[in-house]
Amino acid sequence: MAEIKTQKNDDSVDDFIAAIEDDRKREDSRTLLAMMQRVTGEKPEMWGTSIVGFGDHHYKYETGREGDWFKIGFSPRKQNLSVYVMGYITADDPLFTNLGKFTTSMACLYIKRLEDVDVGVLEQVVKRAYDNVG
Repeated sequence: MAEIKTQKNDDSVDDFIAAIEDDRKREDSRTLLAMMQRVTGEKPEMWGTSIVGFGDHHYKYETGREGDWFKIGFSPRKQNLSVYVMGYITADDPLFTNLGKFTTSMACLYIKRLEDVDVGVLEQVVKRAYDNVG
């Protein structure tokens, strides 16, 4: 089986965030960083070149495939802030009713900018997702 390309590394999270060119995305990333650190009590770590992850989680599928990933995280992508909480929290969670403007995929919550969502509700989503990691 192929090894997952995105691996935890020793790159600086602070340097990564400081290098974000878009001012709003950089400030939103700092807000997410502080929130996730507060909620998890974990030290942020870089995964690959563009994901900030919190906590370690070893997974194993019924197929036998296994690996390591972070418990929750985020990535300031060009179009959206990708918040990695899905899979540990589902799209039908009642918290999403009051979150604001976002979209989802199987693994991510996509937010254009933090001002589009209720940050207090987002913090509850992050906490629930982190607490639900098996």
